[in-house]
Amino acid sequence: MNFFTATNRNFRHAAKLLGLDSKLAKSLLIPCREIKVECTIPKDDGSIHSFVGFRVQHDNARGPMKGGIRYHPDVDTDEVNALAQLMTWKTAVADVPYGGAKGGIGCSPSDLSASELERLTRIFTQKIHDLIGIHTDILAPDMGTNSHTMAWILDEYSKFHGHSPAIVTGKPLDLGGSLGRDAATGRGVVFATEALLAEHGKSISGLTFAIQGFGNVGSWAADLIHGRGGKIVAISDVNGAIRKPDGIDIPALSKHKAEGGLLKDFKDADIMDQNELLVQECDVLIPCALGGVLNKENAANVRAKYIIEAANHPTDPDADEILSKKGVTILPDIYANAGGVIVSYFEWVQNIQGFQWKEEKVNMELRKHMHDAFENIKSMCKTHDCGLRMGAFTLGVNRVARVTTLRGWEA
Repeated sequence: MNFFTATNRNFRHAAKLLGLDSKLAKSLLIPCREIKVECTIPKDDGSIHSFVGFRVQHDNARGPMKGGIRYHPDVDTDEVNALAQLMTWKTAVADVPYGGAKGGIGCSPSDLSASELERLTRIFTQKIHDLIGIHTDILAPDMGTNSHTMAWILDEYSKFHGHSPAIVTGKPLDLGGSLGRDAATGRGVVFATEALLAEHGKSISGLTFAIQGFGNVGSWAADLIHGRGGKIVAISDVNGAIRKPDGIDIPALSKHKAEGGLLKDFKDADIMDQNELLVQECDVLIPCALGGVLNKENAANVRAKYIIEAANHPTDPDADEILSKKGVTILPDIYANAGGVIVSYFEWVQNIQGFQWKEEKVNMELRKHMHDAFENIKSMCKTHDCGLRMGAFTLGVNRVARVTTLRGWEA
């Protein structure tokens, strides 16, 4: 089952549990606007190449739409639609005043030079600048994009609308970025993990963890878990995987990576098959990379007691069912990885105010939002006699439905 179909299925199940009017449910599912643009740029060698860009603006009932821009060869309408819808529910679960959006360009960033990426980003911004805005639709980094991409978007957008730092989040600090934003998603994952474990009378200290993905989210999560006394027994990235039953020295691994070394070449751990990481014996499994990695082929072999979905849609519905029957507790993505959008909201607020917060305040407010969201999810689980995934979906969908009704959705 693909991401788009799975997201729609979760929404329909939540709508049924909530007893939503069928017309309202249909209205909530359909995006406000779908944008598809051609982006033609000159390559460095003088040739001309065209790329297709997308932006789906799903819902704005609770506030401006918000969502990342990803550069990846597999970007298509279905994927962007599913991610935009997921952002609507995620921002509602986190209780930040946004709706959902998502965008992307079908390209392979590794095949483009820095100047080609800049030209592509600026052309894309030119094509959509009149459909986004600081109170309409705010962009952020995603797969294949970063703070520099946001700087180009900010600069290009500002040529048309004047200096507008709030048009993007996840930008460099010198351009109005927020302290704590770089670590936000990984830190939010750790706060979510602490909330779940506390519910089961446990803490991070002394537990074993396997982490799939050592990019921004995975590396921050690993560092923070290590600092709290958790034992990372296996970790992987796109180049390979390593394990060490006594626990990997995360500061040493981070230093090795920062110096240009490959994860698989880290000397103080054993190489393992990347596919084995998901079934590695551990207390907590944290998928931080791609979607759909837990499926009906491998779910029965998963040995973790808890799964924290730091990636978007890492568990397909078939695996969800198998893991639930095994008694594995899954903390869903629309809550577990919401730290990024929460601190993006803080960044936007700082830009609107023209006043920068201290990092301690950012982290304190992030912890509070993650704690409150978990308590609200638990309440919905009790009300609707459901698991954490449906607890999160019913919480998000209900908040959006309530505001939509108050605003007069049939008007």
